[in-house]
Amino acid sequence: MSLNTFGHLFRVTTWGESHGPGLGATVDGCPPGVPVTEDSLQVWLDQRKPGQNKFTTQRREPDQVEIMSGVFEGLSTGTPIQLMIRNTDQRSKDYGDIAEKFRPGHADITYWQKYGIRDYRGGGRSSARETAARVAAGGVARAALAQLVPGLEISGYMVQMGPKAIDRARFDAAEIAKNPFWCPDPQAAEDWAAYLDGLRKSGDSVGALVEVTARGVPAGLGAPVYGKLDTDLAAAMMSINAVKGVEIGEGMAAAALTGAENADEISMGPDGPVFSSNHAGGILGGISTGQELVVRFAVKPTSSILTTRKTITKSGEDAEIITKGRHDPCVGIRAVPVAEAMMACVILDHLLLDRGQTGGIRGRIG
Repeated sequence: MSLNTFGHLFRVTTWGESHGPGLGATVDGCPPGVPVTEDSLQVWLDQRKPGQNKFTTQRREPDQVEIMSGVFEGLSTGTPIQLMIRNTDQRSKDYGDIAEKFRPGHADITYWQKYGIRDYRGGGRSSARETAARVAAGGVARAALAQLVPGLEISGYMVQMGPKAIDRARFDAAEIAKNPFWCPDPQAAEDWAAYLDGLRKSGDSVGALVEVTARGVPAGLGAPVYGKLDTDLAAAMMSINAVKGVEIGEGMAAAALTGAENADEISMGPDGPVFSSNHAGGILGGISTGQELVVRFAVKPTSSILTTRKTITKSGEDAEIITKGRHDPCVGIRAVPVAEAMMACVILDHLLLDRGQTGGIRGRIG
């Protein structure tokens, strides 16, 4: 299988399967001298790891990251950083029934159609377990960004679970870390808990909307046409397992606006341009404006559920299937740390690209 690498100058290659011995990432292009330790990366992995509450898969994985290369005495050397996360709680026997059947809504059937072979133990490479490697790589990106762009802040949170959306008037960033849903609305978090508990007990699942923002991003990142910052952000988020739609800023809602409503008016402030609004999501013409980056994506319901569904076998016979095993009733919950990691990787990549092309030179205003 090819195309397991993303990024231009900051390049991440992930490897491994859900039920193999382990998985990980090779991170190439990290500048030298960046403080990187296993403990500093573990902070981010602990946010994503399974089994932390009843609303996520009960697979118990410590997700302990090991640095195999590219770091000496706590600092990156500028050479490839190899990261490994060992699998310790596989239950491959849970998947015996799907060895010959395809789970509706899952990549089982397309992997078989493309390759003629698939690892049915949890989905192998198509499993969301692969995202642990991205979070580890994102930790490296965050460490580099902390040196290159001090003060840059990346924040992800859920804004909708199934049909239940947050009330933006109650948005409180301090609430995000206080509930298992990364929810900035405390009332919505309570509603989601009861709603998801009912779905979990019935063996069903539900989708979600996740939003991730970045504050303190310098103006000038990205390039016209094929090197757009929003192009790479959209591709990064769409590559996350189960994501089916991505939007930047106002996104799809921009289609309902007039030009007068959508234009983010500009005035001159004491420190440079000031925008009256941010319908553009911090990007114009593929280039960052210096405003907050805003990316939003939709995650489909987990396809591995206990509800009986119709399917077919590899031999083409009609069948029914119930998926056993331990699965997330709302995979959007654990997608939040993954979204933050992908945002960090893309921003660092474009920061390095910009340094290489322009040396950080900017057009003067005022």
